[in-house]
Amino acid sequence: MRRNDSAVAPGAGERRVVTLKQVAAEAGVSISTVSRILDERAAQSQSVTAVRVREIANELGYRRNVFASQLRRGSTSTIGVLVPRLSDTVMALMYEAIERAAAARGYVAVVATTGDDAEGEQRAAQVLLDRNVDALIIASSRRVDSFPQSLQESGIPLALVLRTDGVSPSSLGDDEVGGYLAVRHLIDLGHRDIALVTGPDFTSSARDRLAGALRAAREAHVEIPEHRIAGDGFRIEHGAAAAERILNATNVPPTAIFAANDNLALGVMAASHRHGLRIGTDLALVGYNDVPLAEALPVPLTSVRTSFDQIATTALELLLTPGVGPAIRRAMPTLIPRASSCPPPHR
Repeated sequence: MRRNDSAVAPGAGERRVVTLKQVAAEAGVSISTVSRILDERAAQSQSVTAVRVREIANELGYRRNVFASQLRRGSTSTIGVLVPRLSDTVMALMYEAIERAAAARGYVAVVATTGDDAEGEQRAAQVLLDRNVDALIIASSRRVDSFPQSLQESGIPLALVLRTDGVSPSSLGDDEVGGYLAVRHLIDLGHRDIALVTGPDFTSSARDRLAGALRAAREAHVEIPEHRIAGDGFRIEHGAAAAERILNATNVPPTAIFAANDNLALGVMAASHRHGLRIGTDLALVGYNDVPLAEALPVPLTSVRTSFDQIATTALELLLTPGVGPAIRRAMPTLIPRASSCPPPHR
């Protein structure tokens, strides 16, 4: 028995199925015209016919049978999203933005977490592919990573977000520019003794933010020695550990620190407090990503903002219109100054 694009409308104690054929007959148009107008994945036409068809469908109680239409297309209208962890605020915000962008195009986003290792990424991807997702959006990729390429060779559409391997379709912020903006801001405030708390080198985001920060320092003839650079992860505890190494390296602390994300900046705040340094007075601090907590802290955190919604929308474009425009697209970041970045203290 074949399923139709149809709906069940409540009646007086009976189930009444409203079909495309009934809507078409009532509107005086073809079934294919009704199907096209009522396809939620397409842009809504505002023509007289389209408006009338939608009004009639609503009056009759028509609801599209998503399961049947997906079977005919060989599509599930779902997009799998891989993130390292949802306890990371940035990854949670990125997933929510992807969810919104997917819903606007008639898709549903489902998420799986990978951890920080390549095997976890492959296992999580397989879980989603076993559920017949139409495509993958990956936020856990590494700079040197053959996995995205192997997926593409298997015919699986994908886009990377927040990070790039330099080859695959990618939507991310311009992290090199963001790192530059952060350190340029500190230099403009008068800082010459600046430390950097970086992220893991296997991510393009950490590497590019570091490159931008060092470029700003070189342009201003500010030297950032090796003992002023530390970090190997993106979590709060990584930021605290890196700040401890920097603050313990010499008897004189830096006057400013740029942390490669806001989690790291929170860790820097904790370590600075243990050393008796006041953020925004004794030590200037700039973070990255501008998570909602940044402006709500007792000393609001200066941070570099990139639009997650813009990144998500671009990722969907890369998936749905492949081959149109550049494969790697970067959104321009903005520095959001707050009280945590101050001029250097008088010593």
